[in-house]
This record gives sequence, structure tokens and C-alpha cells, in this order.
Amino acid sequence: MTIGRVTQRMLTAGSLEHLQHGLGRLAKIQEHLSTGRVINRPSDNPTGTTTAMRLRGSLADQAQYSRNAQDGLGWLTQVDAALDSVTTTVKRARDLALQGANAAAAGPVAREAIAIEVDGLRQELLARANTTYLDSPVFGGVTAGSQAYDATGAYVGTLGDVNRRIADGVVVKVDVDGPDVFGDGPTSVFAELTALSTALRAGDKAGISSGIDTLNARLSTVTAARTAAGARYQRLDQADQAAVDSGLSLQNQLSTIENADLAQTTVELKLQEVSYQAALAATSRVMQPSLLDFLR
Repeated sequence: MTIGRVTQRMLTAGSLEHLQHGLGRLAKIQEHLSTGRVINRPSDNPTGTTTAMRLRGSLADQAQYSRNAQDGLGWLTQVDAALDSVTTTVKRARDLALQGANAAAAGPVAREAIAIEVDGLRQELLARANTTYLDSPVFGGVTAGSQAYDATGAYVGTLGDVNRRIADGVVVKVDVDGPDVFGDGPTSVFAELTALSTALRAGDKAGISSGIDTLNARLSTVTAARTAAGARYQRLDQADQAAVDSGLSLQNQLSTIENADLAQTTVELKLQEVSYQAALAATSRVMQPSLLDFLR
């Protein structure tokens, strides 16, 4: 059996190599502890890095879905506030029409006063029809302008759905088409109120009665539009919460992959420190003898 000769140089080189390995492990654990992450570069864990990248992509998607839902909620909040005001205004116009039809208020002065208020209600409805969110008319469709209706009550918007994507393959309309609520041209609520005002001034009972009927129908139309918008608001609100919850779940998964367990890492650091100190002590004994001691 042949035994190879072990020289002092070999002992020294081997000891230094082991020291370097130990120091490298100690430095790596210290990096984990200082950064709070076990993956600081792709080479630390290629598989984990790939998974983390996919999770970050999904996180970005969920964050965008939440932002889209929040924007849609802003649109529909404005729509609901406008339609609430429209409902109140149309009810008031109907009440005035009923008052004008009353024989006790059939005098020309009384009818003129009612007609003036009806004209004011028409202007108020026109303002509500041009309600905007971030400078975009919520009843104007996809128009690039700032108005859905002009001063005459004509629709000047561009019909088209303003949509927001709130999940993968899920799109929700966040605006309301003006003509569906206010009508357009001779069939608009503005034309209806103008006709009612004219009938009131002329004492035209048939015209006033017709105005009452059209306002009742208009009230039903506005209520239906508000109900539909409310349903979409609820859907957006649920989608926003779902996106937030999904984001939290993905964040937890990402944390499990990337983040260091501080308690475990601290224990590992102490173990590596003890191991490294022991290696230093052993190496110091190996490298301690002088040439004279070695020759003896």
C-alpha cells in the first residue's frame, strides 16, 4: 500500500480553500439576513426566479384590474349622482304639470310662474346631461368633446361603449348612453319640457295632460337606467375586491419564494459563525509551525 506524501503546503492550501468556502457560506447568509431575501440574483435559484417572475406578472395584472375597476367606479358614481338628480328633477316637473292642470291654478299668472320653473328645470336637466368625469361626459359615449348635449338639447356625443377590463376576458361598460336616458331631438326630455312649458302658458289642458304622461314614461326610463348602472357598479366593486384579494394571495406566494425566514436565517448565521471560527482556529494550528519546527 502506497501512502502519498502530505506536505505543509498541501495542508495550508487545503485549509485556506475550506476557509474560503466557509467564508462564502457565511457571506451568503449575511446577505440573506441584510436584504431579507433568499433570491438576490437569478443564479441564487433559477427555478425560483422563474416562478417569481411569473408571480410578479400576475401581480401587475391584478393591480391593473383593480385600477380599472376603481376608474369604472368613479364613472358610475358620477352617473348615479346625475341620475339621482335627474329623477328628482323629472318628478318636480311632473308635479308642476299636475299643478298646472289643476283648475285652481288655471290663471295665466299662475301658469306663467309654473312655466318659468319648468324652463329652469329644463336647464337643470341639460346640465345633468353634460355631467363629466375627468373631463369626459358620462352620457356622451366615446366622444372626444366635453359635452353630450348642446344648448338646444340635441345629442352631440358619439355613441359607443366606454369599457373597463376588470379581469381576464371580463369587460364592463362604465358609461350610460345619453339618448337612453334623455332621448334625442323631438323625443328628448328637453323637447318634452319645452312642449309642457308652451302648453302651460297657453292653458292647453290636452298638452299639459300629454306632458304628464310623457314625464311619467321618462321617469320610468331614468329609473331603469339607474338600476342597470347600479348593477354594474356592484359588479365593479366586487371585481375590485377580488383583484385586491388575488393580489394579496400572489404577494404571499412571492414572499414565500423570495423572502428569507429571519428566525431561521439568524440561527443559520450563528451556526456558520461558529463553524467558521472553529475552522479559523484549526487552520491557525496547521499553519503555526515554522520551517525549523517542520524540519525537526
